[in-house]
Amino acid sequence: MEVYFGLGSNLGDRLAHLEAALRALEHAGARDIVASPTVESPALLPAGAPASWNRPYLNLVARARIARSEPDDWHRVIKSIETRLGRDLAASRWSPRPVDIDILLWGRRTVRTERLTIPHPEIRERSFVLTPLAHLAPLMAIPGHGDSTVLEWAGRVRPIPLWMGIVNCTPDSFSGGGAFDPARLAAAVDEQVAAGVHWIDLGAESTRPGAWPVSPEEEWRRLEAPLREVIAHLRGARLPPGVSVDTRHPEVAERALVLGAQMVNDVSGLGTTGMRRLARESGAEWVAVHAVSVPADPGRRLPPRPPAPDTLVDWLARRRREWEDDGLDPARILFDPGIGFGKDSLQALDLFAALDRFRAEGFRVLVGHSRKVWFAGGGPPAPERDPETLGASLALAARGVEVLRVHDVALHARAYRSWAHVAEPPPAPSRTGGA
Repeated sequence: MEVYFGLGSNLGDRLAHLEAALRALEHAGARDIVASPTVESPALLPAGAPASWNRPYLNLVARARIARSEPDDWHRVIKSIETRLGRDLAASRWSPRPVDIDILLWGRRTVRTERLTIPHPEIRERSFVLTPLAHLAPLMAIPGHGDSTVLEWAGRVRPIPLWMGIVNCTPDSFSGGGAFDPARLAAAVDEQVAAGVHWIDLGAESTRPGAWPVSPEEEWRRLEAPLREVIAHLRGARLPPGVSVDTRHPEVAERALVLGAQMVNDVSGLGTTGMRRLARESGAEWVAVHAVSVPADPGRRLPPRPPAPDTLVDWLARRRREWEDDGLDPARILFDPGIGFGKDSLQALDLFAALDRFRAEGFRVLVGHSRKVWFAGGGPPAPERDPETLGASLALAARGVEVLRVHDVALHARAYRSWAHVAEPPPAPSRTGGA
């Protein structure tokens, strides 16, 4: 039986509590556990709650396989785990706690007992549940709630963005880069991990306007050592971020996946037979970027008509048919509209406004806008554009973008944390419960 658990913590060492809860679930008999990325959200609090309860949660969803057990049996197991990990079950439901575990889904079953309602009665209302669930099973329908997918439900409550941090391994990147320095790389990775990065994206071929293409051999020469260093460095991290490689060459992608990368950020848009084969066979996640040319050629742009969003929706629908014909799983593909790759500033703004249309095609959306130009005048030089990037990022978060690819993760995570507390009050907590 495939089961989904929701885990949260807002007291003490939150990551340690979540890790301990996952280990306890495994010890209790949950098998093949796959944990989603963790997301942070403000606490849901009733009117009149003490200010000391206003502690943000770390949340994740875990998928597992359960054999020969009933949901009520696991409800008792969960309460025992929560107690062992320090939760006071007699305290108010809304008070801070080291761990909270809910049964979200139990296969395709619906369950109604005195103690349990499955699917969890609030599963369609909570962004901190739907966001991590959408990164495990975006195209799954919730039993008893029609044909809408998890991704569609998540879009209705505004997903919490995941952060993809950029690590340049090129000597000619438009935002900086240079020779491989293990100490400098480790420090950069540690900074991103401390900020809560979800994906670390390494690239060894600059695709900025005017850049020279490099061979797969040269790209791998630049990438191999930093990639090995990052993967080794993250082995000791708690609930570590995923590692992505930014490449359009199947040979490089395949080598990176063998080393341990879990995502390929493909600026060629999964347009080659080699990339589609890897995507089908690897089980990794893929980012398909729309690009008019690679590297970006300032002389080649989308025409003004039809509108850029229409062009990209048509492109995505055609590509989806090709991908499915080749046996690819769309649930493992994210779509990046390719800001800066053959779109002028007005087209970029049109694409920002049309992101829901890409999600409607059944894809999570990633936007790589960091330090690029999408407004008149262009602003300061690229390395100085983090304030402009941050302003756009918060607007994109409000529009429900699933993943934002940025250079300064710490700046963005801090700003988003504050923005999330004041942008829109969280829904009033319900008195119903799931587990």
